[in-house]
Amino acid sequence: MNVNDLRAGRKEWVGLAVLALPSLLVSIDLFVLLLAVPQLSGDLGAGSTDQLWIIDGYGFLLSGFLITMGALGDRLGRRRLLLGGAAVFGVASVLAAYADSPAMLIAARALLGVAGAAMGPTTLALITGMFRDPKQRATAIGVWLMSLMGGSAIGPVVGGVLLGHFWWGSVFLIAVPAMVLLLALGPVLLPKDRPGRDPAPLDLVSVGLSLAAILPAVYGIKELARHGVSPTPAAALVVGLLFAVVFLRRQRTLAHPLVDLRLFRERTFRTALGAMFVNTMLPGTVMVLITQFLQLVAGYQPLRAGLTLLPAVAAGLVATQLAPLAARRIRPAPLIAGGLAISVVGLVLLTAATDATAVITGMALFNIGAGPLVTLGTGIVVGAVPPERAGSAASLSQTANEFGFALGVAVFGSVAAAVHRHGAPAGSGDSLATTPPALLAQARDAFTDGLHLVAAISAAAIAVAAVLCLRALRHLPPVGQGHGQGKEVTEPTNSTPVGHGGA
Repeated sequence: MNVNDLRAGRKEWVGLAVLALPSLLVSIDLFVLLLAVPQLSGDLGAGSTDQLWIIDGYGFLLSGFLITMGALGDRLGRRRLLLGGAAVFGVASVLAAYADSPAMLIAARALLGVAGAAMGPTTLALITGMFRDPKQRATAIGVWLMSLMGGSAIGPVVGGVLLGHFWWGSVFLIAVPAMVLLLALGPVLLPKDRPGRDPAPLDLVSVGLSLAAILPAVYGIKELARHGVSPTPAAALVVGLLFAVVFLRRQRTLAHPLVDLRLFRERTFRTALGAMFVNTMLPGTVMVLITQFLQLVAGYQPLRAGLTLLPAVAAGLVATQLAPLAARRIRPAPLIAGGLAISVVGLVLLTAATDATAVITGMALFNIGAGPLVTLGTGIVVGAVPPERAGSAASLSQTANEFGFALGVAVFGSVAAAVHRHGAPAGSGDSLATTPPALLAQARDAFTDGLHLVAAISAAAIAVAAVLCLRALRHLPPVGQGHGQGKEVTEPTNSTPVGHGGA
């Protein structure tokens, strides 16, 4: 097939703009929540454990349902699932805004996670189907990623304005009009995608097993990291691991599994996916801690904290847009590994940062370095499969990012909280937001120590990921060039090696 026949037209680019909307809003919702945590903790009486569940409960449910929703989109139609997820997301946002207890807010965030799981992989799968030309697909994925990072840039500023003039629940309501707009324009602008006449049935047993594996395991890891070894979390972790073994064995026997384990036989595929997971798991926790550092240690108001974060986020935004251009001339291995090396430098700076300037500088360097992996890693994963399996591949890519972030916040957020609790003076609160003023100075030092520890662990993990990517991805050519055997990168097929399709 001629490459020109694969090029997208005006309709596809307009559809891309519509698809970027839910990604933008989900990202904004996350970052405005991070700014709102100190306020809502005081109003609802949420301790540090409640805070972690409020933040990462969304990610847990999203991660638990991502694989299922990706498979469901392949069977029911991705546009239909996207619009259904948008409707639920809008309703759950209203429930979160008017929550009157930590438990109610955690439940609303969990519902948001389920809705987000329906929107995430369907968005990326639709983009993959709309843009078959590798260069256009790389650009389109870059635009989609820009919407994610744009949300992280806009979110702190919008959140700062809202929190400066309204109550904390207002940060959730900003998603409602956007979801209404998506529901109105989506059926008109998004391409119809219909499943086959005989779509593969969804294996409900696998759905249940995936949830039974992920949720107890994450709970167990979270509690073990926070409180040390005790029977209940240890048992939960064991139960989760046992269900994971059963789930994986079942996938090997099904004709139409939720997760195609054959994909993991490719070294390139599993390396890119693993690097994306690590890239969000540890540094994602650092980002959460930085938003709290600016308000609770540096003493910034929410609006000032949001504006302070803006340069660092903007630096990452520029990096994700430049990465696809650089990838046309530079092979993915040195480009990704070099970027991760820059991220390591930023994280090392954070291990000794004690003021806002040093913190933002370190965060900016990390965001710049992450750009190539974030952009090209997604292309490697999604470009590995034929179009009819794009939803499942997209769900794996999304799972690596979202589950990595949720697991990182749960485990290493708990580690940071434990360091804070150990170093804080007797009589201080469960978090900085509830610490008596007379004890704040020592408590702030303890919080900063927790940030330094997580940054150090992150730097070591990212350094390892850089080395693995440099070795495992060295055979991949620049975007749009041959795959090392003289082949031109074209539309993915069943025989297309992992790495084709824009990576």
